[in-house]
Amino acid sequence: MLSVYEPVQVQNGCMAYNDAEDRPAGTNWADSHAYVAVAVERPADASEVRELVLRGGKVRALGSRHSFTDIADTTGHLLSLERFETDLVIDEDARTASFAPGLRYGDLATELNDRGWAMHNMASLPHISIAGTVMTGTHGSGDRNGTLATEVSALEFIDGTGELVRLSRQDADFNGAVVSLGALGVVTRVTIDIEPTFDVRQDLFNNLPWDAALENFDAITSSAYSVSLFTSWLGDSIEIAWLKSRTDAAAPPTEFYGATYQSAQQHMLPGQPPSNTTTQLGVPGPWNDRLSHFKLGFTPSSGEELQTEYLVPRAKILDALRSMREIGERIAPLLQITELRTMKADDLWLSGAYGTDAVGIHFTWKKLPTEVNNLLPEIEARLLPLGARPHWGKVFRAGVDQVAPLYPRVDDFRALVQKYDPNGLFRNDFLARKLGL
Repeated sequence: MLSVYEPVQVQNGCMAYNDAEDRPAGTNWADSHAYVAVAVERPADASEVRELVLRGGKVRALGSRHSFTDIADTTGHLLSLERFETDLVIDEDARTASFAPGLRYGDLATELNDRGWAMHNMASLPHISIAGTVMTGTHGSGDRNGTLATEVSALEFIDGTGELVRLSRQDADFNGAVVSLGALGVVTRVTIDIEPTFDVRQDLFNNLPWDAALENFDAITSSAYSVSLFTSWLGDSIEIAWLKSRTDAAAPPTEFYGATYQSAQQHMLPGQPPSNTTTQLGVPGPWNDRLSHFKLGFTPSSGEELQTEYLVPRAKILDALRSMREIGERIAPLLQITELRTMKADDLWLSGAYGTDAVGIHFTWKKLPTEVNNLLPEIEARLLPLGARPHWGKVFRAGVDQVAPLYPRVDDFRALVQKYDPNGLFRNDFLARKLGL
């Protein structure tokens, strides 16, 4: 299956196209990485995780396989948490929910909504696991919305000595442990903040002029609870502006900086059927069926893609967008679509929004690994000097010398890894290349 692709050196590009026939752990969702792990174990609870850790040897937690790199891989054993009982516990007084970490966001959202509760945001895909999403700093969108990791109020994990560790926001290590790339241990339980359920409507506008977008960027991204802009980088217009508005807040605009209101359900990729996207056309519906772009019951993609994202400090976003437009003719032939999304600053050490409001520039590439790998250094040469941070779960080329300086607390994080994993059970090639661990 994977042997048809030319090999790409993992140490440079995080993409590994190797013959997967003898890979017992299989591949990731996009078939862009063949795991080198010797086996996948499926513990049913924290005690079984502890036993597997104490057995010795390298281990890593495996989520829903939606990362596009070897971030979750190991030369030892992968631990899938899919057999954990959900065990959803809602504390209405504290407004929190706790549950097993392998739960998918869409499944959790359905259960919460059925019981009258909601999360503040969702990623575009509801199919991804909560622990993997949190560990990599994955996000939704909205000027006033933090990444999905910011709603975590406590977590439990088995560390490298087999101890069960519980950290909450009151603990000094907490901000380093939430977005921690699986380097501290195997998460066994997550607690998040929740709020009363709410309804959302989605409205789309087509052909937003680039000049208007650059001149009014702050007003555009603040015009709804969540705003996504989709562009191919070609021409004078951004193809789609996708507004998600809470019905308990101000109604969305009817005029949108020269863009045209879309009166039919639409997929963000030209020629793709809109049937797997969540309901648009201004029809209100529950948050769990609107905040994601795609429906949980549908497969949003065949996996014939690669993904890259850089989280740019908001103060530098206009410079970043102009720079990407300068090389738009080189980007477009490799691209399916780029999505622009905003997020609020946080204090999680390895978050892409640490200490700064940020804008994600997300590239969904065609499955052209060699060509993408060759273009990424040019993109990074333009974005990283602006302070852009690569998304941990997506393809990027930058190594430790470029990545580590982007995170002011990186030395504190390295000390945290040594504290909770003194023997290096959870370390792997990705952590070595990107953070020097």
